[in-house]
Amino acid sequence: MFGMIKNSLFGVTEETDYKLLSTETKDGVSYEVRRYDGAKYAVLTSEGRTFDQITGELVRKLLMYTGGSNDQGEAMGTPAPITITVFPRDDGVMSRRLIAAFRIPTRYQETPPAPTDSSIRIEDRPGMTVYALQFGGFAGESEYRAEASRLKRTLGESAPYQRKQYFCCSYDPPLKPYGRRNEVWFMQEEP
Repeated sequence: MFGMIKNSLFGVTEETDYKLLSTETKDGVSYEVRRYDGAKYAVLTSEGRTFDQITGELVRKLLMYTGGSNDQGEAMGTPAPITITVFPRDDGVMSRRLIAAFRIPTRYQETPPAPTDSSIRIEDRPGMTVYALQFGGFAGESEYRAEASRLKRTLGESAPYQRKQYFCCSYDPPLKPYGRRNEVWFMQEEP
């Protein structure tokens, strides 16, 4: 079974394919297990500021890149989701190291335009399997932390996922007032 995300982030539609491996419900919490193929991503890294202080700036820079701030002046569209990789401490609080990224749109995968902002890099990422927990509303650090904690409790201690990082995913433009979609992804350990 294949899932497809069709999203209009800032008025531009891009599809992201993934293979839905299963939908699970445990203790009243539903999550999906998905497989994403490897691809090129536009990536920005930040250190020293909190999630809530910096995410807007990182997302804006990435959107400027896809909006035409690149060596070809090409407006590429914006795929969803924008992912923020976070690195939680033992107490669950996010460290001040964040990595914002999104998958380069399909038609630019082979040769993506070079960013004019030197802080953005293009990175080849391998495929991954994730446990994805969806939730609504406006999400900042506290909401993502709460949902990550809920997914962690649901999966239990024996689930094979990476515990040193997880992904905070946003599918909507900042000013969308209703029907917002966010997700927390835990990356499954590969055998």
